[in-house]
Amino acid sequence: MRRSCRPPDADGVRRDDVIVLGLGVVAALVAFVQWAARDISRVALPCLIVAAAVWALGALVVDGRSAFYGISIVGSLAIPQLPRYRGAAALGLTAYVAAVGAARLLVTQEDVSGVLIGYVIVPAGITAVLTGLMFPNQRFYGLVAELEEAREREAELAVIRERMRFASDLHDIQGHTLHVVKLKIALAQKLVRTDAERAEQELREIHALVSDTITQAKQLAYAQRRLNLSAELENAKNLFEAADINVRVEREGEVDARAGELLGQALRKTTTNILRHAQATQVRITLSESGISIVNDGAQDTPLPPAARARHPQGTRGDQRR
Repeated sequence: MRRSCRPPDADGVRRDDVIVLGLGVVAALVAFVQWAARDISRVALPCLIVAAAVWALGALVVDGRSAFYGISIVGSLAIPQLPRYRGAAALGLTAYVAAVGAARLLVTQEDVSGVLIGYVIVPAGITAVLTGLMFPNQRFYGLVAELEEAREREAELAVIRERMRFASDLHDIQGHTLHVVKLKIALAQKLVRTDAERAEQELREIHALVSDTITQAKQLAYAQRRLNLSAELENAKNLFEAADINVRVEREGEVDARAGELLGQALRKTTTNILRHAQATQVRITLSESGISIVNDGAQDTPLPPAARARHPQGTRGDQRR
């Protein structure tokens, strides 16, 4: 069987070749654009069908040795995206390219070696190489995508941690102040008839405390809040004494400046917890270079509930430490 061909145009290029190769280029471009957008699955099958038809027309109807580029590109982009059977699909693609090229021997009387090289070996080899190279390339882009997702999750966790920190600090400020205000109001109520001057002093301290709390809340909102350990220690002593609790402070060493703010937070929170939840009569605060120990005798005589034992497995009666 002889192949029929149209005469070439003036520029030596057949119009059939241009149309066929143009369709292959369009299919390859569409597949590449969608692959770059990570959405090639939507167009993979139509582009493969068009590219396969282009290669069949190029090999069997028109003299289009380069018509295989479309299916090589589309296949190498689409096959690594498959969830399974990627190796079988790659072999099938290569076999199709080689089979179509070999079928040219049935419709032409060209030299067998020329057909095998130009339409079988070269197209199938290039298709196999491109597809094989895309497998590690796809793995690389998969790792990049995983890193991006991990970075997004880390950013979300950072936001959640910051919100929790803000809520915890706000709880410490407001809870501490409200409990102190409650104690001082109760004391002022007792003194209002027996010692009006002392009651008035307590009310002034309440006013100053509320104003200071408002300032701290603003500093917290603008990330300007800094705790001073010495001030927190003096404040804790005053609060315990106002609640008729004997307090003793021991210093085993100078506190490291870098740990002062954290120790101030621990002292403030523990002071609030003792005042709210314990019936203490004595509190001992011990400071070291990088730690603080706060012990009181106000723990309940009844055993801790299971939930509390789970949270404080090492706790002993009358001993609260931070």
